[in-house]
Amino acid sequence: MEWLQDRSIAIVGSVHTKLARQSGKTALELGGEALAALIEQTGVERDRIDGFASTLANADAGNAFWTSVVCETLGLSVKWAQVSDIGGCSVAGNVARAAAAIHAGLCEVAVCLAADAPSTRFTTVQSGYRTEFCDPFGYGLPVSFGLLSSAYAAKYGLPERGMARLAVTQRAGALLNDLACETLRTPLTEQDYLASRMIAEPLRLLDCVMRCDGANAFLVMSTKLARKLGMKRFVHPVAYRERLNFDARGEIEDITVTGFSDVGPACLEAAGWRPSDVQSFHPYDDFYIALILQLEQIGFCHAGQAEAFILDTDIGLQGTLPINTGGGQISAGQPGLAGGGVNLYEAVEQLMGRAGPRQLQAAQNALVTGIGVIQYARNWGCSSALALEAGA
Repeated sequence: MEWLQDRSIAIVGSVHTKLARQSGKTALELGGEALAALIEQTGVERDRIDGFASTLANADAGNAFWTSVVCETLGLSVKWAQVSDIGGCSVAGNVARAAAAIHAGLCEVAVCLAADAPSTRFTTVQSGYRTEFCDPFGYGLPVSFGLLSSAYAAKYGLPERGMARLAVTQRAGALLNDLACETLRTPLTEQDYLASRMIAEPLRLLDCVMRCDGANAFLVMSTKLARKLGMKRFVHPVAYRERLNFDARGEIEDITVTGFSDVGPACLEAAGWRPSDVQSFHPYDDFYIALILQLEQIGFCHAGQAEAFILDTDIGLQGTLPINTGGGQISAGQPGLAGGGVNLYEAVEQLMGRAGPRQLQAAQNALVTGIGVIQYARNWGCSSALALEAGA
């Protein structure tokens, strides 16, 4: 997708519903709220939307006609549709797929919608090795990331001070984010983090993301059309890379080496950036060890140096590398398989200059990442990176 570098594609709208625990709403209801807000924000009429990309929903899993059902429910008639099943990579991945569809002439105006309500209703069944070899022994996500943390600690030492700094910094962002789940909007200190109980040693309670309900939506079109419609602010996706089933043959013995060792540097190179050029970083954060690995493997610092990098770098709103300025998923909430939109929405809002009390002074570019699914006895199965630049 080298053609993204010509900035011919624009994200012209971004919305997010309030994140809530056990909202009692369905994914379709939340999706309807997000779409209505997007139409109101952009002024683009519903009939003008002719492309649609969606994530799946834990709350409505098993529907083989998901995009059709959503379009019917929300009153959309489109020429192109896409559903992505790559977990936390799906939201940013759908922006890239919508860009490709527009570039290919399959549609002109695409909505990328993600909605889920897993804390109200959870129907997902993941077959294969999960039900046969993992679930019976309690090998869920906390255990998996606990093992990744242990593997990292055995090699470099446990970066608990670095993760404590991440926890406090992200919570500070959530306190300024009205859309964050109210359950999580309480002050946090590094001592609070270090004193939180163990969930899957050495993983603490405050290392873990909390599922909630919510939806997000993004409107994508050509930059030419955006200008024709009088759009004054928009954001360009300038580079995207993703990798599914990294290290398929199991040739790498170190399970902490992830797909970000590939997609991170490749995305930065495609955007024409160095790590030091990134003005804000919005990494997918289901567990803090994931941020440690991303910082190292994307190239912000060397292997084993993420803790020192975090402690030596101001990662807050006034810092040189602000990280997850809206709280990220761990401090704002993870709306199920719409989760990647939490990080993407915050990045777009920063570049649009609409982040309110969280607004960064330097907001001309941002890097957003995604993580999808934990594989058996390995790390996550999908890694993605999306580079964004502000446009006008």
